[in-house]
Amino acid sequence: MLNIVYHILFLLFSIYILIESIVYSIYEIKNEKNIFGGASVVAFSVFCIIFSNIAVWMH
Repeated sequence: MLNIVYHILFLLFSIYILIESIVYSIYEIKNEKNIFGGASVVAFSVFCIIFSNIAVWMH
């Protein structure tokens, strides 16, 4: 039971981090005119969050 709670907390925290990185990428695209940097932040964040959650849930 405790294991599921840790998994859900990790999932919620990773969703929070994903939202923060998307906000930062929007800032990069709008204010700094750095489209490649903003897209890279989103792509890397999504990649890391998906695979880290897979690793946590499979363990």
